[in-house]
Amino acid sequence: QVQVVESGGGMVQAGGSLRLSCAASGRTFSRYAMGWFRQAPGKEREFVAYISQSGASTYYADSVKGRFTISRDNAQNTGSLQMKSLKPEDTAVYYCAIGRIGVLPGEYDYWGQGTQVTVSS
Repeated sequence: QVQVVESGGGMVQAGGSLRLSCAASGRTFSRYAMGWFRQAPGKEREFVAYISQSGASTYYADSVKGRFTISRDNAQNTGSLQMKSLKPEDTAVYYCAIGRIGVLPGEYDYWGQGTQVTVSS
């Protein structure tokens, strides 16, 4: 069992930056890919970014490409999502997930509770 906890959400003005962190329990973190998803009110959960087990491979949704950067530190069992040039449409609850690599929520086995990101115009 892997427990996942996100932190770092908050409120920021458009154009600002935030860094989300993800901490995973257990010794198996490096066996899993890590993904970030987000869900805005009334919308389905959508893929944001993923990073492979080793960190060598990353992939981003078109909507965040060039603005967000995903990273991980397997020695610390942590990951992060650096978000820059934030837009009001980035407002959502952001979730960190651990599992198989992919863009679908069903490909991830362990989820955090989510952290709110609000971008004001």
